[in-house]
Amino acid sequence: MMGEKILASNRRARFDYEILETVEAGLVLTGTEIKAVREGRANITEAFAAPEGGEMWLFNSHIAPYSAASVRDNHRPTRPRKLLLHKGEAADLSMQVGAKGFTIVPLRLYLRRRVAKVELGVARGRRRYDKRRVLIEREREKEARDALGRHPMTRQA
Repeated sequence: MMGEKILASNRRARFDYEILETVEAGLVLTGTEIKAVREGRANITEAFAAPEGGEMWLFNSHIAPYSAASVRDNHRPTRPRKLLLHKGEAADLSMQVGAKGFTIVPLRLYLRRRVAKVELGVARGRRRYDKRRVLIEREREKEARDALGRHPMTRQA
């Protein structure tokens, strides 16, 4: 999309989980955190979102300390971060996580109009055999695309 700068992505999440729906959420960051994020020093591969006290929070995300800040003024790298969602969205996500046993994983962290956003995915964990099936399907699709691409009738001049 225009005006978006992807800062961190969680590629492993799409392999480990079946993503059922996605939601965009704002992220509450301190001054040193947003500066470190803009430097590209964020990691969301081990992160997850969960409801706590009626609000959604992002846990286990790692934002490295900002290099130009003093130790006293810097932030804790793995502190829980509040997610900004509409009240109805937060309630819906909380119900899905509690009742159906889904989990909420961040898929990517990006800047849109200078504001940090997180794309969250409501996900169901995949079993090992499901992961193998996904790999086989991807390989078949790739082979089919390659075969069509090499066929003399489909070549564009």
